[in-house]
Amino acid sequence: MTRRCQLTGKKANNAFAISHSHRRSKKLQQVNLHTKRVWWPEGNRWVKLTLSTKAIKTLQKKGLQKMANEAGLDLNKV
Repeated sequence: MTRRCQLTGKKANNAFAISHSHRRSKKLQQVNLHTKRVWWPEGNRWVKLTLSTKAIKTLQKKGLQKMANEAGLDLNKV
């Protein structure tokens, strides 16, 4: 499975690691992902998701069902 947030779709970013002498080499900036159990009130059960920290903060504000609808994620299959 790729390192991708299930609700926001965030993934790794290509970047340069720049040394003191300003030599540039490629590197990946990974997303800060966490596997989290979230209570889904509409389904009356826990759902296990891989989420970025930004998605966890937004989830507290919007709610799980609304974010899943925006992402096109079917929570019954998760």
